[in-house]
Amino acid sequence: MWLLVSMVMTAVSLCMAAWWLGTPFVRVGLTGGHARPILLIVLWPWVLAVTPLCNRCMSWHWRRRIQQLLEQADAGHYGTPQQFLAWQCVLFLISASGVALLLAGRGGPGMTALVCLAAGALAALWPVRLLRERIRRRRTDMLRAFPFLLDMVTLCVEAGLNLQGAMKQAAEKGPQGPLREEVRHLLADIRAGAPRQEALRRWAQRCDLAPIQQFVGAVAQAETSGMSLAPVLRAQADQWRTERFLHAEKQALEAPVKLMFPLIFCIFPCSFLIIAFPIATQLLALNR
Repeated sequence: MWLLVSMVMTAVSLCMAAWWLGTPFVRVGLTGGHARPILLIVLWPWVLAVTPLCNRCMSWHWRRRIQQLLEQADAGHYGTPQQFLAWQCVLFLISASGVALLLAGRGGPGMTALVCLAAGALAALWPVRLLRERIRRRRTDMLRAFPFLLDMVTLCVEAGLNLQGAMKQAAEKGPQGPLREEVRHLLADIRAGAPRQEALRRWAQRCDLAPIQQFVGAVAQAETSGMSLAPVLRAQADQWRTERFLHAEKQALEAPVKLMFPLIFCIFPCSFLIIAFPIATQLLALNR
């Protein structure tokens, strides 16, 4: 009798656990406009299930900061700032639970809790690290492509096009990369009805680069004062081409200093071993 009751209760418990675990997959879907990594696709229903809780505890400053990071990294697959925070919470819970299971019965509760919190914190900071690394790579690519794109815009303006037409030509025929995508985003904002100065300001804010911010400021000053745009763009193009050359020269001069450590601790010992080995073998043969 008691065996039958325990079997029934076990079956009910398993059904309730399966229903609880599967509720997020029934309630939400995996639809979205951006391609997501496989781990995010697997955990996305749980992210959406935790999002309402994160929405209540996020301040506007925190939300604005995460939104800026997502825009600068062009990481639309993370969704909204609330969903990004929910993604961090899910990673925290999964990592802390996994470490707790691995350390069960192997140490004191205080040490286990500390290790679980450290593992969860590292897992929660991992998406932020990915965002910052993506932003760094995008900025490097945009800095490399900006002088050439500015030359194209300057040539088009000097040929008679307005700034919007020149930016359109640069977006169509410029080099592939994040800067070209940002220029297309700028043109899309203008076509959507945003004022050109406001669209340029948003473009500079998304890229968060000093050359683009100075370019936007120079364009705004030229339009406000009624100056011709072509000389201003030509001066900007010459300046940033020179800056790019000086930056490359600086990196070339820093290369020998950066090579000192691998030369002294990696290459030189190996070279000495290769040279000294036949000499040592000959000396040992002569001593015999």
